Amino acid sequence: DVDMWMQENKIANLKIAIKKLDGLVINPGQTFSYWRQIGQPTKSKGYLEGMVLYNGTVIAGIGGGLCQLSNLLYWITLHSPLTVVERWRHGYDVFPDIKRDQPFGSGATCAYPNIDLQIKNNTSQKLQLYLEVTNEYLIGKWLSDKPIKCKYTIFDKDHEIKNEWFGGYSRNNKIFRKVIDKNTNKE
Repeated sequence: DVDMWMQENKIANLKIAIKKLDGLVINPGQTFSYWRQIGQPTKSKGYLEGMVLYNGTVIAGIGGGLCQLSNLLYWITLHSPLTVVERWRHGYDVFPDIKRDQPFGSGATCAYPNIDLQIKNNTSQKLQLYLEVTNEYLIGKWLSDKPIKCKYTIFDKDHEIKNEWFGGYSRNNKIFRKVIDKNTNKE
């Protein structure tokens, strides 16, 4: 039930941000910061009002829709040898459980400048970010200068819905990553 203009503006905002990120290389020992790389989304940089989740509601805000990009970056990073050193979970999950193909709570919210996504390269290889927006999809992957010897499976545990002191409910779980050696198929 989001107005189409917010969706269209989100696509425009994603295209601006992707220009700052596509092709980015994280060298061994380096830490990538989402906001340090993109900078503050402002009208003067071409960002438009788009969908922003705020206290469980949808509002319009400059740079709205950039959480979709931070969600993607977090998800593809979980499937790489990189280490997430800062990530903030959404306070409100807009995705329905029907046809859900990712664990609940596996996104990464962002709000300039303090709610950031930071990723560290603790490996001995360079990793490069590839991003693209098509007419239908936001596409991303990490490329490496050396073969990646592991594969990764993401899953959740301890899923629960609790009655809260304020009279409402909260939904909680923990996200885990299983690292499997491609040669031996062992963890």
